[in-house]
Amino acid sequence: MVKISYSGVEGMAINFELIKRCSRTGARWGRLLTGHGAVETPAFMPVGTQGTVKGITTGELSALETKMILANSYHLYLRPGVEVIARAGGLHRMMNWSGGILTDSGGFQIFSLGGLRKVEEDGVIFTSHIDGSTHHLTPERVIRIENLLGSDIAMVLDHFLPHEAPHDEVRRAVERTERWAQRSLASHLRRDQALFGIVQGGVYQDLRRLSAEGLVALDFPGYAIGGLSVGEPKELMYELLDGTVPLLPAEKPRYLMGVGSPDALLEGSRLGIDLFDCVLPTRIARNGRVMTSRGYLTVRNAAYAADMAPLDEECGCPVCRQYTRAYIRHLFNAGEILGMRLTTYHNLYYLAALMREIREAIREDRFERYYQLKKPKLTHYYGGAEKCRS
Repeated sequence: MVKISYSGVEGMAINFELIKRCSRTGARWGRLLTGHGAVETPAFMPVGTQGTVKGITTGELSALETKMILANSYHLYLRPGVEVIARAGGLHRMMNWSGGILTDSGGFQIFSLGGLRKVEEDGVIFTSHIDGSTHHLTPERVIRIENLLGSDIAMVLDHFLPHEAPHDEVRRAVERTERWAQRSLASHLRRDQALFGIVQGGVYQDLRRLSAEGLVALDFPGYAIGGLSVGEPKELMYELLDGTVPLLPAEKPRYLMGVGSPDALLEGSRLGIDLFDCVLPTRIARNGRVMTSRGYLTVRNAAYAADMAPLDEECGCPVCRQYTRAYIRHLFNAGEILGMRLTTYHNLYYLAALMREIREAIREDRFERYYQLKKPKLTHYYGGAEKCRS
């Protein structure tokens, strides 16, 4: 048993307590206390890009024992606008959510615009994907936006590059990310909101070390690992994680951005990651694809037209207890919204149950054995990294 507490600068928004570590792996069980409740870690955060987790209500999220969700500053800045959200009393109040919120800076989304954006030392100029209007976001302005949103954890603006980018280009992006992180810290005003730095470096371990060392020196309350799960092989992602995680302070929370396939959640937890997020479970649900104990199942397929079994016979969620594959397939074919809502609830339940199992295994000091038994059952999910960012 080990207990390490970190509350950062006096008056900061979070307190992270590292309660127990696995004796033979990097897995750890902790508790992240925010102004909107405690989050037991490792934990998966459903993605509510536009201020809503698509297809599910905040009441249903609470029933799933969700403690923190992710929202995206870039999308909320474009619509409905941060002034509207601030007038509503902040994002928590506007979306009727009493749990924690982490806001992404929108760096990934902005840099994914390709020819619609221009990167300068001062910030990024980009064209809105919604109406073609031009916008200029600096690190300071992004922080101002996140301050107005009132999230519990905010992310700095970082310079993201695709995994195919050459070493010299990635190095320049890493150096710019550190300079932007310094500017973000200097402009961050809310003492009830924690600001996390983001480690970049592409597929180059030396650059990830450089990024981590520079950001750790700035003493953020927590650290994210970005630029992974964007198309690189999973073996490479795990190798980069294995080399990066030990560079981050043990007493502070570690967040792996954009990762949410079941096998990656297991591997990430083994390596010492505390927080995860991904659009994967809700995105595939809207296309009739669900996660099960036997791998992915596409319930829209004709094979399930008269199948009276639940989505997953080993699942205890309300969807699996009350509805059949045949019925849910019918809903999709008939264009009924309920079909997407049911598959969304099931997928989020599946991941919540997986993370609960992982935490219990660490707490009971049997994680290594659990990992050895669980990994073969998740081989159906293995393959190229899912592109999980919103």
